[in-house]
Amino acid sequence: MDSTKKILVVSAHPEPRSLNGALTSFAVEELRAAGHEVRVSDLYAMGWKAAVDADDFPGHAGDGPLDVLAAHERATLAGGLTPDVLAEQEKVRWSDAVILQFPMWWFSMPAILKGWVDRVFTNGFAHGPAVAPPYTGGALGGRRALVSVTIGARESAFSDRGAHGRLADLLFPVQHGLFWFTGMAPLEPFAVYGAVGLPAERFAAAKREYRRRLRGLFTDEPVPFRSLLDDYDRDMRLRPGAEEPGTAGLDVHLRSRRITRTGDVAPHRADDPSLVG
Repeated sequence: MDSTKKILVVSAHPEPRSLNGALTSFAVEELRAAGHEVRVSDLYAMGWKAAVDADDFPGHAGDGPLDVLAAHERATLAGGLTPDVLAEQEKVRWSDAVILQFPMWWFSMPAILKGWVDRVFTNGFAHGPAVAPPYTGGALGGRRALVSVTIGARESAFSDRGAHGRLADLLFPVQHGLFWFTGMAPLEPFAVYGAVGLPAERFAAAKREYRRRLRGLFTDEPVPFRSLLDDYDRDMRLRPGAEEPGTAGLDVHLRSRRITRTGDVAPHRADDPSLVG
């Protein structure tokens, strides 16, 4: 079996000499050295237009209100999206894995990256009645997805009792609401904490860990989110008793969970007996 894979790296930082720029370059070098094909969408370098507006729909008559959801579906199915969006959708289709590299700004992704998601993951391409249902491994199924995020605060602040809340909860809209919603299999995120003025020795340690994560891009066990078809009722509510006793919050959407001392969901291994069944 050919072990060569195709990976799209989407980078969202305005400074190429930043830690995010260094991690993007490191990932590209490591992946290519392993024999994989890599494409990069450096959103700031591309001058990516973040806002969805009427300019995204050249075929829109303009004589009525703009229904973005419906307009996206019409333009997607008719091949009428703008060239920049079509190019990014082609990259996603081409890929076996997508890596998002970004700094955490105000507990979320930068606006330019959110705009990439808003404009690229259109109705008719990544979701909607023309493709498979959400949370099923459908529309963009068969792809891996990895978040690589830099965070200024210390790691302890993102624990179950940390002031900022668990990182798994903060990234739930990306991991579950973007990746798994569209069928991609998200891996546990890679995070570099205390990223402001990161000392050389800690950057070296971060690269060692990132190298390990990149090598496991296609072998590490994904986050075990539940399937819409198996675990939820017609109102998209989790069936009673599906979760383990005592499970609360967003953890109910995991097939199984193991909580570390910091309250983060621990990485799962393919040979973990807790995953059987």
